[in-house]
Amino acid sequence: MDQTGELRVSYRGDPAKLFPLALGTGVLGVITLGIYRFWAKARIRRHVWGQVRVGDDAMEFTGTGLEMFLGFLMAVVALAVYLALVQLILFAVGIRFVLDPQNQMEEVAQGISIALSFLAVLPLMLFAAYRARRYKLARTRLRGIRFAMENAAGGYMLRGLFYLLLTVGSAGVLWPLMTYRLEAFMTERTWYGSARFRQGGRWTGLYGAYFHVLVGIGMLVLAVAAGVAGMEWQAGLLGALGVIWGMIGLVIYRVRAFAYLMSHKEMDGGLGFRAVPRAGRVVWLYLKGVVIVGLLGGIGSAAIFAPLGSLMAGVEEPSALLAFEFAVLGFLAYLLVLTVFGALTLVFINQPILGHFVDSVTVTGADALDAVRQRASDRGADAEGLADALDMGGAF
Repeated sequence: MDQTGELRVSYRGDPAKLFPLALGTGVLGVITLGIYRFWAKARIRRHVWGQVRVGDDAMEFTGTGLEMFLGFLMAVVALAVYLALVQLILFAVGIRFVLDPQNQMEEVAQGISIALSFLAVLPLMLFAAYRARRYKLARTRLRGIRFAMENAAGGYMLRGLFYLLLTVGSAGVLWPLMTYRLEAFMTERTWYGSARFRQGGRWTGLYGAYFHVLVGIGMLVLAVAAGVAGMEWQAGLLGALGVIWGMIGLVIYRVRAFAYLMSHKEMDGGLGFRAVPRAGRVVWLYLKGVVIVGLLGGIGSAAIFAPLGSLMAGVEEPSALLAFEFAVLGFLAYLLVLTVFGALTLVFINQPILGHFVDSVTVTGADALDAVRQRASDRGADAEGLADALDMGGAF
């Protein structure tokens, strides 16, 4: 800590250490048909958390693969029952999913069933997002002090649905309102030991970061107007520009929104943060990572499939048993290729971007950390099983 009471936050990740860990645990996941992935996630998180330094103190992740696995099993059962009830309700009102529609009416019914099933899952996705963050915080420690988050996933879900409705109804214009309110809801229920966090700032403060997204939305509106007026090529050009501008704008928005929200968080005792990530740096790290992953992944794919191709080339008329064996080997090779690409993506895309965000943060008023006291272990936090069941686990 310097004389101004500031602590620099840094990330000390090393690709040479993370890649063998990610690849090795990924291969174990393939061998165990996916069961080991929960233990793999716990090991990777322990490694990544340990590379984050607040001053000279490293973060710790104390979660286990077993609790994540058990949480996943319970979530799968609950999700299956929930979706079965949704389908029974849809069937009761005359809407049913048709696997092979034979006429236009059945095609419409199939589309409506799929859309309503997705909408039925949307509340669970919001619920799972809160519970996943709560679990990560409950299993994270700094200086031996636990983080925690209050059990308020239901309230987050209801607010998420409300603000999502406002965002859709405003054609995306009120997205900053949703971003701010939902982040504030989670931040103000977050604790570090005996100290509570609060979210400062205002939701309108995010519109500076949202400017380019608004430009993209404006171009799309003009494209629709041009299409209605019969100006087809102008509509196509405006539509393409609007999509591209909007996608780039979303990247800028996410980076600048992180900076704004993080710089306006505070903790009891006067602790605060200053964050200055750069959108251009994030885009460069992503593009560079994509090139590296593509090149190394291509080499790895060739090394994996080449021996199998040589074996198959030497057999002119394989028997049914041999064809089945080749199919199994091909499937395993495909899973192994996915594992290689996953490990490369983690090392050369996710880790550098995470490192940039972490390195951009400075803790102010760090003297407040000395007054924080330990809190009881949060035994009520689930192991983000629902997020895993809905494939919302994310990179780490």
